[in-house]
Amino acid sequence: MSRLPSLTARQVIRALKRAGFLEDRRRGSHAIFFHPQTGARTVVPVHAGKTIKEPLLRSMIRDAGMTVEEFLSLL
Repeated sequence: MSRLPSLTARQVIRALKRAGFLEDRRRGSHAIFFHPQTGARTVVPVHAGKTIKEPLLRSMIRDAGMTVEEFLSLL
């Protein structure tokens, strides 16, 4: 299992949008995204200047229904 790069919320959101995800709503510091065709849903914590740690990033990728390789190709 390879390590994921350290990513900001902005980079994760950009990759999700490229994959076809739409922002459903934003509540406080969390943005909720869903994919209209697959129904997949994931939550992205949006904290300025902070990176998303690898375990949380892996969980978000899994919730989105993607593999790590698919996600990394969207960056």
